[in-house]
Amino acid sequence: MKKSNNTKRTKFIFVTGGVLSSLGKGLASAAIGALLESRGLTVTFQKLDPYINVDPGTMNPFQHGEVYVTDDGAETDLDMGHYERFTNAVMAQKNNYTSGRIYYSVISKERRGEYLGGTVQVIPHITDEIKQAVLQLDGSVDVAIIEIGGTVGDIEGLPFIEAIRQLRSDLGREYTLFVHLTLVPYIKTAGEVKTKPTQHSVRELRADGIQPDILVCRTEIPLEDSLKAKIGLFCNVPKDAVITAVDVDTIYELPLHLHKERLDSKILELLNIWTGQPNINSWEKLVHNIKNPQNEVTIAITGKYVDLTESYKSLHEALIHGGLANGTKVNLQYISAEDLESKNVASLLDGCDGILVPGGFGRRGVEGKIKAINFARKNNIPFFGICLGMQLAVIDFAREMLDLPKANSMEFDENTPDPVIYLIKEWFDYRTNQVQVRDEDSDLGGTLRLGAYPCVLNKESNAYKAYRQEEISERHRHRFEFNNDYRQQLEENGLIISGTSPDNNLVEIVEIIDHPWFVGCQFHPEFKSKPMQPHPLFREFISAALRHKTE
Repeated sequence: MKKSNNTKRTKFIFVTGGVLSSLGKGLASAAIGALLESRGLTVTFQKLDPYINVDPGTMNPFQHGEVYVTDDGAETDLDMGHYERFTNAVMAQKNNYTSGRIYYSVISKERRGEYLGGTVQVIPHITDEIKQAVLQLDGSVDVAIIEIGGTVGDIEGLPFIEAIRQLRSDLGREYTLFVHLTLVPYIKTAGEVKTKPTQHSVRELRADGIQPDILVCRTEIPLEDSLKAKIGLFCNVPKDAVITAVDVDTIYELPLHLHKERLDSKILELLNIWTGQPNINSWEKLVHNIKNPQNEVTIAITGKYVDLTESYKSLHEALIHGGLANGTKVNLQYISAEDLESKNVASLLDGCDGILVPGGFGRRGVEGKIKAINFARKNNIPFFGICLGMQLAVIDFAREMLDLPKANSMEFDENTPDPVIYLIKEWFDYRTNQVQVRDEDSDLGGTLRLGAYPCVLNKESNAYKAYRQEEISERHRHRFEFNNDYRQQLEENGLIISGTSPDNNLVEIVEIIDHPWFVGCQFHPEFKSKPMQPHPLFREFISAALRHKTE
């Protein structure tokens, strides 16, 4: 396999998972990256997902969780969010590949005749494509952490496992490391920790040609040395390479725990990397602040995916970060938007210190969200609307303050007489420096405004007070836009346009005059929030909620 021509060589850590899904490979990978950064190394990540979808963009959040958007407009797996929150790495298209994307590339090459009429097979063509995806990171950083989605033994994951097996042969042991995350369950009735699932998982991995170098064992209780020795013996791994990943109170405690288990030291030893001691003071301070809040607020999140909070993963974390900036514990109260349609709104929202309406697609639960916005507006409760939440705030305002009772978005009513939110046909794309054209017949993905776009702020606004700068850049994922035909009317009746595109054509942020804190933004600020760098809007939203509680 052709290697990078860069003089700097990247070392690769491949993270696999066994026994069952949702063990936390993404968090483990992010924590490893955080520890390596704390030692002065540069890191990046890549997620290889076995599902056939080209990307998660059109997948139901109930099945896949949130879609995480990068600056360059990639719709990616939610683990990209963990990677960016825990480290300084910036994710992009090259950091997330699915089976669908790999196969699509291979099939396209075959159609173009690039294989010279040869028979296209999983080995070598699919595996080579996977290896090329991985090796494009070579030379970019000191260490690249590659997470293989799914569970070892899944039939759809076999090409990825085979590809990383070949990469060990191609690059050598000093440049590759296999970390296997597995489950060591605690059987409460027997009072015993069982190692058999781990043994079977490693046996499955070895049958595919990979001997793990390090085992990270997810468990409820710390593993005694005798159990580590037993696992090491049966899995052919040294005892000091058997790492306990015990359940922690907060995900941000994971790097500290894994450091205590000397995981970072073992990784550096096996990859033959020398560094100084890690500087983990910032993580220790962060965890201390999380566990010792000075105040407490309750935020209501009104959405339609509340039964699976992974659908709002970045949002959840950004609110926690906003609380950290204010020394405040944030209690999240998820409320079904459909319940708001049929039940008493005051009874569901009473007692909340702030109300947040997140993004989403489709008309289900929309009127319930509008009721929540109306309740926040009329009762002076701090409100934060994100993407669809901002659009619905405009609809609510137009219906009551402009006396347009049928005002709506064309997403929910194509024949509305007052489309205050509509599908814009042409707009200037600041990312490509081209005019984009779209209509109702375009592919779903083709009509989205995706990725980072600039926004100019009104200096007389809460948004400017939060950011403290005139121009910002934020990530978008939406299809419909604010209709400028209603802009003058809305402004004359008290709606503030506090952020627009540089050409003043696209409305990005709206606020309301004479309200303690009422802000709606077209973009998704949660994607740029980090625990040690809370996003300005979330910081100010929680600050407003805290003021509301104490008044």
